[in-house]
Amino acid sequence: MKVKLCFWFIYLWCRSIALLPDRFVYTVLTGALHFTLHRILRYRRSVVRTNLRNAFPERSDRELKRIERGFYGHLSEVIFDTVMLSGMGPKKARRRIVYPNLDQAMQAIGGRSWIAALAHYGSWEFFSAFQLFTSKQVVGVYRPLHSAVFDMYYNKVRSRFGLSPVAMDDVMRFVVRNRNGERGFVLGLIADQTPPWGTIDHWYRFLNQPTAFFPGIEKTARKFALPVIFVHTRKLGKARYEVTLEVIYDGAEPLADDHEITERYIRRLEAMISETPELWMWSHRRWKHQPSPETPL
Repeated sequence: MKVKLCFWFIYLWCRSIALLPDRFVYTVLTGALHFTLHRILRYRRSVVRTNLRNAFPERSDRELKRIERGFYGHLSEVIFDTVMLSGMGPKKARRRIVYPNLDQAMQAIGGRSWIAALAHYGSWEFFSAFQLFTSKQVVGVYRPLHSAVFDMYYNKVRSRFGLSPVAMDDVMRFVVRNRNGERGFVLGLIADQTPPWGTIDHWYRFLNQPTAFFPGIEKTARKFALPVIFVHTRKLGKARYEVTLEVIYDGAEPLADDHEITERYIRRLEAMISETPELWMWSHRRWKHQPSPETPL
């Protein structure tokens, strides 16, 4: 009962903020939050600086500071994006994000079910509105949060436009049940999180560092012959994005290497981050696990 009361309090509070004009939210409120996170709370600032320095050793201190400031400004927007989703209608959602090559990408994979290879880049929560652009069932794969209240909130706003949240442990069961369905599905998977130490069996070179990735995209695509499409995001303005869909595996191509799909995903993610680095989540402790010196990459 207490959890539900806390959830409704937070949800209704967010809905009230969502009623405010966008210009006020994305200038005054995000500006205040930006200053608070960066200058007052110094939210994970040492983590952000260490990650940036290790990822871009060739960039000057001045450039790294510019990226740092841009990151905190973007992080503030992403937080309010999640708040604004609670009261956003379909018309506004369609203005927030556009998919210029959606039809071409669907033709390339023959209209089959597919995996959307996402990352913590741009405003990834806006993917929950993708159901407005497709007749397929859109599924958002997630890791349940430790806070039951915020877990309820995120599932509520993510399903606002019809997306179906599915816990990570239930993905395979979902695909088995629905792979032969007439409607088809789009499986949204975010792969740039840090996997638990005991599950790591392969290391990649990513942003100049040995890095582990969740194998979910690779395993699911291979097991069920699902095409994989990289979601390449470009920011057009405050809370506005253009997404290009890039087919990186067609579901039928022979693969020589056991980690080829993940490698393709990583190379595109790395290029996207290098292009506009402030849009990625540098506050994550992405490299808290490190391999032994003799481990091959």
